[in-house]
Amino acid sequence: MKKLVLVNEKDEMVGLEEKEKCHRGKGILHRAFSIYIFNNKGQLLIQQRSKFKKLWPNYWSNSCCSHPREREDYIKAGKRRLKEELGFNSTLKFITKFQYQAKYKDIGSENELCTILVGYYNGKVKPNPKEVADWQWIDVNKLRKDFKKNPENYTLWFKIGLEKVLNSSLWKNLK
Repeated sequence: MKKLVLVNEKDEMVGLEEKEKCHRGKGILHRAFSIYIFNNKGQLLIQQRSKFKKLWPNYWSNSCCSHPREREDYIKAGKRRLKEELGFNSTLKFITKFQYQAKYKDIGSENELCTILVGYYNGKVKPNPKEVADWQWIDVNKLRKDFKKNPENYTLWFKIGLEKVLNSSLWKNLK
């Protein structure tokens, strides 16, 4: 059974727990990461989560997200999951962290301290169908408009994280 790294609000490890238990009820605070991959046109790679996902299946989300393993840093974990989910590698940079909690129907919850990583890629995307139902490159302004028009189509952490990316010095330096 996959174990997640439990943390306090300062991202200090306080234990390990089974993934299923971490997502029951209100959830148990654990480490996670969200990756935002941009191409040389400034478009963001987004994915529609697989129908096999227990929480938020078929919702649109950021390029890739998951949980680091015990003793695995965020960058190494991000590179591992990019390869597993989307079939490519990218250099990743740390942006910030945020904490959120969200309930999905009566099925479970997320309670995560989420690290945001950003990367750039211009090659072929080879998604894993067990993880990704669909994907696309999209203009950020068009995406933000659709967030307002159709918020129910997107994961909460995606919307929170994208605003943090767009407000980061890394993004502002690219403009």
